[in-house]
Amino acid sequence: MNFTIFSVKKAKKNKPLSNWEKKFNKLVGATRFKVERTFGGIKRWFNGATARYKGIKKMHTQNLMEAICYNLYRNPGIIASNCQN
Repeated sequence: MNFTIFSVKKAKKNKPLSNWEKKFNKLVGATRFKVERTFGGIKRWFNGATARYKGIKKMHTQNLMEAICYNLYRNPGIIASNCQN
């Protein structure tokens, strides 16, 4: 698989960002916000920063379980926000 890592563009001394770079930063920032919020929630609610097991397979299972729990935790709020009265 080919993955491209996008990082935000930074202004340098006496060289401000162009309009294109500002728009690019907004797009990357919007996506990055959603991803970082998800991992932050897993870390906060389920102590996701702690490895409870040794081994790649066991850790993979732990990460999957944390993701399932996160989705179940967020599900009622997501459904309620999409309901129309």
